[in-house]
Amino acid sequence: MKQKILATTALTAAFLAGGMSVVNAQEIRFMCSSDGTECDVLNEMATRFEADHPGVDVVMDVVPYQAILESLPVQLAAGTGPDLATVTDLGGLNQYYLDLAPYVDRAYWEDSFGDVLDWYRAGPDDDGIYGLHIQMTVTGAFINRTLFEQAGVEVPGEDASWDEWAEASRAVAEATGVTFPMAMDRSGHRIAGPAISYGAKIFDENGEPMLVDDAFTAYVQKFVDWHEDGTMARDVWAGQGGSSYRDAAQEFINGELVYYYSGSWQTGRFDEQIGDLFDWQVVGSPCGEGGCSGMPGGSGLVGFSQTEHPEIVAELMDYIASQENYAEFSGRTKNIPAHRAVAAAGAQYEGASPLSAAALNAWGAQVGRVSPIAFAYQGDGRNRAMFNITVQRVTQAIVGELTVAEAMERAKSDLEAALAETE
Repeated sequence: MKQKILATTALTAAFLAGGMSVVNAQEIRFMCSSDGTECDVLNEMATRFEADHPGVDVVMDVVPYQAILESLPVQLAAGTGPDLATVTDLGGLNQYYLDLAPYVDRAYWEDSFGDVLDWYRAGPDDDGIYGLHIQMTVTGAFINRTLFEQAGVEVPGEDASWDEWAEASRAVAEATGVTFPMAMDRSGHRIAGPAISYGAKIFDENGEPMLVDDAFTAYVQKFVDWHEDGTMARDVWAGQGGSSYRDAAQEFINGELVYYYSGSWQTGRFDEQIGDLFDWQVVGSPCGEGGCSGMPGGSGLVGFSQTEHPEIVAELMDYIASQENYAEFSGRTKNIPAHRAVAAAGAQYEGASPLSAAALNAWGAQVGRVSPIAFAYQGDGRNRAMFNITVQRVTQAIVGELTVAEAMERAKSDLEAALAETE
C-alpha cells in the first residue's frame, strides 16, 4: 500500500537559486522508504525548503522498501520515475542519476562525503556527484542480553567465531525455551559480510566479480546446515521465493530470538518498540580467516536525469547535505553519519535511550572492522545481480531443491550470464 505525504505551500511565483524565474508551479515527486523516521524527517526538511522557494511543491510518496527494489527500476526504465528517491542499489541505478556537479559546490561534497561518493558512480573514470548518503550502515548482530543473563551463558567476546556464537545462542535458546537461537535477514547483502569473514574474496585477481570460491561455499554450507538443525530460523529464508527480502526484526522485538544478524538501521526501531521489555546489545560481526567484517552500505538520496527540474532537485539535495541539516537528520533518525565533519563532531542522538546510544556508538566502532573487500563489493555496480543470485541459490540449498555444491555451480553460471548482459 502506498501512503502519500504531501509537503505543500501556496503555489505562487517561484524562483530558483541564481535568480532564474519560472511562471508555473514546479512539482517535485520524491519516492521515500525507510525503516524508521527518515521519511518523516526528510518530509519536514522538504517543507522548510518549500518555505524558502515559493512555487515549489515537493510531494513525498512513502512506499515499502520492496517498491524501491522492484518498482522503482521499472519506472525509471519506462521514463516514469520520480524526480528523486531514496535508494540502496547505489551503483546499479547509476545510468538514471542526475549529476549534481554542475549545480553544487564540488569541493564541499568531496570534502564532506569522500570515498562514499564512489558508490554512486559508474566506474573509476566517473567523477560525477550523484548521491547524498543519508544513512551510513554496517551489518552485524544484535543479541537479547536479558536471555543470556537468564540462561547463565557467557556472551562471547568481540573476536568470537561464528561457531562460538552458534553454540552460545543454542545454549541460551535451550535454557530459556525461546523459539529461535539465530536468524539472518534474507538478503544477499547480509550474508556477504559473514562469507567475507570466512575468507571469500568475491572478486578475482583482476578485480572482476567471481562471487563463489571455496571460502564462500564453506560459509554457505554452514549456513544451510544451521537451517537444517534448527540453529537458524528457517522461515526467514525458506519462507520466501525469488530474491524477496525478509527480515526477522519482529521475532527479535517479540523476544523470540536470541541472536539476530541484521544491521545498524534497526537500532531506532528496536529502541522505540522494545522499550524496557528486555536489554539488547550490539555485538558486531563474528570473526574468521577473512577478519570480522560486516558489509557497509545504507541508503542514499539521488535525483534522476529524467526530471524536468534538475536545478531544484539539486538544490533540495544540497540543502539536506548542509552540515547543519545533515547533523539534524542523523541525530533525529539515529543514523551513523557519512558526513565527515558531522561524524567527527559526533551526532547528538535526539531522544536516544542509554541502550540505543550505546548501540549507535558500537556500530560506529564496527565501521573500522569492515574488510576492504566488503567496501569494494558495496561500491560495485554489479552487486545487485550478485546479491539476488546469492539469495536465490542459497535458498534452493536450504529448502533441498539443490545441494550446496549444485547451488554454487548454478550461482557461477548465473553470474556469467549476468555479466555477459552488461558487456
